[in-house]
Formats: sequence, C-alpha cells, structure tokens
Amino acid sequence: MENQLIPIGNETALTVELLKEFKLIQSAIKKQHKSISDTETPVGQKFKLPHNHMTYVKIGYMRRLADEQFPGWSWEIVSYTPLSDFAMVVHGRLKWLDNGLPRTGDMIAAHRIQKKSDGSGEYVDIGNDVKSANTDTMKKALNMYMNIADDVYGNQDDSLTTEQMADFINVVNGIGADFLENNTFDGYNHEDWHERIGNGSVNKLNYNKELKRMKVYLDEFTDMEKEKE
Repeated sequence: MENQLIPIGNETALTVELLKEFKLIQSAIKKQHKSISDTETPVGQKFKLPHNHMTYVKIGYMRRLADEQFPGWSWEIVSYTPLSDFAMVVHGRLKWLDNGLPRTGDMIAAHRIQKKSDGSGEYVDIGNDVKSANTDTMKKALNMYMNIADDVYGNQDDSLTTEQMADFINVVNGIGADFLENNTFDGYNHEDWHERIGNGSVNKLNYNKELKRMKVYLDEFTDMEKEKE
C-alpha cells in the first residue's frame, strides 16, 4: 500500500508517501502564512503618507521579515514601461522557497513620473521613478505572496475560528430569550446573534468587545434569575 500509485489524469502518478509529504508541506505553508498574516506590525514601523494619510510600511521592514521567514528569496525586474509620460510601470517577479516548495509570483505596479515644477515639462529623475516603481511592485508582492504587513494593507482574514464561534454562541445561548430581546442595547434575539456570527458581523476586529458585552448580559441575567429563587 505504501508504494501504491495514484493516477492523476492520464499522465501523472504519485505514491502514497509522496502524497502524504505534499499534504504535510501544504499544512506547514498554511500555518506559516497565517502566523505572518496575524502578526501585528509594530507601531514604530507604521508611517502615513502626507497627502492622503494612508498607512504604509517601508521596504526595509518588509525585506527583513522576508529574510527571516523565507531566506534565499529573490526579486527580478521582468520589464519596466512608461505609461505615456504619466507613470512608470514595473513588472516584477518574486521567487522563494515555501517550506521547501519552490514558488514564483508576478506583480505589476506603477509610480507617477515626476516633472519639474517650472512648467518646462522636463523630468526630474526618470531613474528614480523606475526605482520607486520597482519598490512599490516589490512591496505589493511581499504583501500579496508572503502576507507581510497584512494588517497595514487590509489583507488580514478577520473571520473567527471555530472555537471562537462556539464560545460566543455558548455565552449567547446562556442568556434567556426574553432578557436578550428586552434588556439589551440592540435587542437581538438568539437567532439574530447566530446569524451575525455566521455572516461575519462579529469578527476578529470586534470579537473581544462583543464577547465582553455578552458576558455582562449573561451575568445580569444570571443575577436576575437568582433573585427569583
């Protein structure tokens, strides 16, 4: 059984052992990427753009994390192309070993070409525009494929774990239906709360706050029931 061949289509076959090894690699990849994605970027590494106040991180921070998590990664500029005289577009390629699995990911980004403010229409520094476009492309690739700074760029998965869902529902179910509908701020019933858990209205971003609130309601309901005895 250990060396049994498993046909895939008409061309490829895998042994059971190879399939097991591949599943282990898949599991390791998922675990590592989730850990990186869930990592909160230190406050000192967050900066804001002056014109729109959007938060960003510098390339040095992202490269350091890439070196720590995926040593030996590489970056290649596949092409760079001016978009008229408005922006420089860079097509880059990221290569890395993901728990032993060689992977490649392409990314494209653009950076506005800077012109002199004297109205001459002359460029300030095309070389610098290419470098900036390359940096933007690399940052997008490191975020998209390695999950670095997911919290900053809004790419974290904010869905609850099965355990978190179960804990929340257990607290909600412990509160009497009448109390839940008539003595709470929002008046949601059990079915409403179950739906809010299922549709993501309660998620990692507000879970602790909502759970704390529901526990307060549970304590109030419990105390009220004791007074009736």
